[in-house]
Amino acid sequence: MVSGKALKVLRFVRKLWVRVALISLLALVASGLAMTIESILPESLRQRFSPDAVMPVLKILASGMLAVSTFSLNVMVTAHHAAAQQATPRAHRILLADPITHTALATFIGAFVYSLSSIILLQAGLHAEDSAVILMGVTVLVVVLVILAMLRWIDHLSDLGSMDATLNTTDTEARTSLMTTRHSPALTATPLTGDTVIPPDADPLPAPRSGYLQVMNLPYIDDCLPGDAARVWLSTPPGTFVLKGQTVGYISGLTDAQIEQVQGGLTIGEFRTFEQDATYGLLVLSEIASRALSPSLNDPGTAIDVVSRQERLLWEWGTTKRNDAAPTYPRIFVTEVSPESLMEFAFAGVARDGAGFLEVQRRLLHALDALQDAGNDRLASAARDWAKHTYDYGQSALAIEWERTQMEKTYNTVFGASASP
Repeated sequence: MVSGKALKVLRFVRKLWVRVALISLLALVASGLAMTIESILPESLRQRFSPDAVMPVLKILASGMLAVSTFSLNVMVTAHHAAAQQATPRAHRILLADPITHTALATFIGAFVYSLSSIILLQAGLHAEDSAVILMGVTVLVVVLVILAMLRWIDHLSDLGSMDATLNTTDTEARTSLMTTRHSPALTATPLTGDTVIPPDADPLPAPRSGYLQVMNLPYIDDCLPGDAARVWLSTPPGTFVLKGQTVGYISGLTDAQIEQVQGGLTIGEFRTFEQDATYGLLVLSEIASRALSPSLNDPGTAIDVVSRQERLLWEWGTTKRNDAAPTYPRIFVTEVSPESLMEFAFAGVARDGAGFLEVQRRLLHALDALQDAGNDRLASAARDWAKHTYDYGQSALAIEWERTQMEKTYNTVFGASASP
């Protein structure tokens, strides 16, 4: 599990400007490197190039990288705006963390900063004439990096902001957070179930601020517990919107000061995130399907694609063996994600917004039928419930009697005649 400090660092380095700033700083270091190592080079090598030979290359690099950086930023903004309009606004925050885009922009801007700083140093006379060979060598290396970044960027532009790329990125994020619940049940704490007894004298744990509960830093919280008798019951799962002072759990055996320390282990922010929220990825995919089914897009094919992806994700979740190892944090109790909530976040929107599309309803019924065999009884029961909801939605929204009859035939075929209303 990622610690609180590691999570902050990870979120920080995912910001676009951070990588750009780091590579720009590296470019400045490379530019100044020539002034420090020129004395160790052989005299014959130092006399091989003059500043006049390096200056044209630096000028071309500076002007070219400024244009490429501006163009790339414009393409990125346009692609993200298109993805937010066609898919869902939540997709924009996913695409902002795209490492290929970050690396390309950072390389282009870093090359611009390097060439511009080298030109300034040369014109100011801070570079000795003998350092031109170092500048030429570093410049050639920068040009090679720019060419490689440009080739990768051109390949990436072919699907940047497209529906397929947005779906693939969201699918990957959803799978990672979803499978975490199988490999690390209850975030490696003790599962908080209906049979768990919370002492009546346990103190409520209030939310330190309003927002979405994003991350529970269990290593930090465990360090805050003073002894073996101390316990924490976190009854609010990640992804829940909480208000300041609202009870998010219960705590026993701690002082008021220690309770405040435990509150520091709860990351609450403005948006939902993927780190520990297993249902968020399914919800974003469902929103993409609902947007595709809107009159403005009228794209049932994308909705069917989303249903297939949701089916694959939930099938993999259901068929993956749960890690039943002893909890790493036995004094902390955490609510596990329920199969019923996974089914609801995955299919509620499609069942409702796709009710008037026979092809979408049929595909959804077949997906729900397959998930009955995923090896999880609660998942199978939830699949049957949502099949009935899907049928009811279809019967109320399909336009003509023939479509309603076909819907009923499909429902009775995949779920058996006994399931007929």
